[in-house]
Amino acid sequence: MYFTDRGIEELASRRGDETVTLAWLAERLSEFVDVNPEFEVPTERFATWLARLDDDDDED
Repeated sequence: MYFTDRGIEELASRRGDETVTLAWLAERLSEFVDVNPEFEVPTERFATWLARLDDDDDED
């Protein structure tokens, strides 16, 4: 199992019943990058991926 899978499973088990906004998530991601600047690029890629999930597949 990848470390990511364990982290995702822990997140789901500890906080899976909560409802959060995307604004809340964006703030937590910003706080995370402030403390862990080496993760700025992967966090930015993740946020961009989330932002574009509903974009049409045929647009490049």
